[in-house]
Amino acid sequence: MELKDSGERRSFETGAVRDKADGKGRCDLLPLWEIGAVLGPEKRAAHKILCGIEQFQRTSDTTWIQAAIKDAIYLFFPNPETAILELAIHYEDGGRKYDDRNWEKGIPLHVYIDSAVRHLLKHLRGDTDEPHHRALLWNLFGAWWTFTNHPELNDMPTPEYKKPCVVKFEPVTQISDEH
Repeated sequence: MELKDSGERRSFETGAVRDKADGKGRCDLLPLWEIGAVLGPEKRAAHKILCGIEQFQRTSDTTWIQAAIKDAIYLFFPNPETAILELAIHYEDGGRKYDDRNWEKGIPLHVYIDSAVRHLLKHLRGDTDEPHHRALLWNLFGAWWTFTNHPELNDMPTPEYKKPCVVKFEPVTQISDEH
């Protein structure tokens, strides 16, 4: 499965490029905890991932994005090793599409969050037009790496708003057939 490509690019001040996003919506602006809550109890692991992403956005605490990554790994892959090997394929595909280290040039944080949430929702919907589970993981890792290595690209809401995450699920530790 290859990465989709519109053939149109958006460029960032850092020199990095990504596919155009116009018309795809802005998933980074969604109230993620509430979105997760309406997915219903059968999608509780997805709710937990969305809650982790929102808490990262709102608090700038990287333990939340790490938790979202772990939950995505256990939800969509048979084991962490397979997830990392699949992630490596996504980096390889991205290198062919853009440039090997395009992502390291720096992309605003909201772009990663927007794309991660969109890929999660598309995977849950059953879209098979591209590897959405891999793209979700790639964007979550990209957000974490960018937050750590390019703090000037942190364009998330201010950390003053700290909405409590009341999702009290046990960690996802195995593949679920709920998606």
